[in-house]
Amino acid sequence: MTSVIHDIGYRHYDGKRLGRAYAVRSLFVHNLRAAYGLGRPVKAKIMPFLLFAIMLLPAAISVAITAIAAQLAGGRAIDLIRYSAYATYLQPLIAIFLAAQAPVIASRDLRFHVTPLYFSRPLSRLDYVLAKYGAFATALFILLATPVTILFIGALVTKQPHLGTHTAHWLAALVGCLIYALVLAGLGLVVAAFTPRRGFGVTAVMAVYLLSTTAVAAVQGIAENQTQFGVAQWAGMFAPFNLIDGVQVWALRAKQSAPEPPPPGLGGPVFTLVCAALIVGSAAILYLRFRKAGAK
Repeated sequence: MTSVIHDIGYRHYDGKRLGRAYAVRSLFVHNLRAAYGLGRPVKAKIMPFLLFAIMLLPAAISVAITAIAAQLAGGRAIDLIRYSAYATYLQPLIAIFLAAQAPVIASRDLRFHVTPLYFSRPLSRLDYVLAKYGAFATALFILLATPVTILFIGALVTKQPHLGTHTAHWLAALVGCLIYALVLAGLGLVVAAFTPRRGFGVTAVMAVYLLSTTAVAAVQGIAENQTQFGVAQWAGMFAPFNLIDGVQVWALRAKQSAPEPPPPGLGGPVFTLVCAALIVGSAAILYLRFRKAGAK
């Protein structure tokens, strides 16, 4: 019997092999773009860009009012929204962005069973997790830091006094925005990663935010009525925005924005350690989740 070899047109690849770093960078950029709906249909862009615009609005209004009031007051300084308080004041909008976009990053690959395809490349499970986590944290940082930077630019334009103090507070607020981004991105991705359906993911992330915030507010209210102020302060550790505000108060010397400050003494270090544990723990849980999914 005679054998026949058929030439079906496959060619040996002789080009440059870009390797693991290129794959990680490409995955990071792809997920960062996906968080804002870039490269996707128009309807995917509506929610993230609408929320981004609404996030900018209070900062723009604050700068405009400050400029007008300073003119009417004969150049007297008028306070802007505090840099470190911006995320706490607008936390419902941030929570909606988190709930709407975390499933885009964490759930789509699970739903369409494409994680094994990623791992067939020179890309480890840890690379995959860190690229996604980093991309979503960067998207949140952009959402948080942009209005804070607009406030700082407004302080420069309106010639606020003590610009050195403004600069220090702005830089500290950027560090706070980074902490918010890392903690919230981790929590959102972990919750969303356990369901392949986006609708369930959105509901689950929003439920975690609402339940934690409501429960902590109730506990703090009851504790204050019973003059258990220490209990009220420690309870803030179980609501993400209160927890991070406590870290800003202790580590960054920001003014308190949450209903309760961190407890005196060990409160600040404990709040900071809890934030660090949430970041590391979220990455570890995501690693285990996607390792299991990639093995299928």
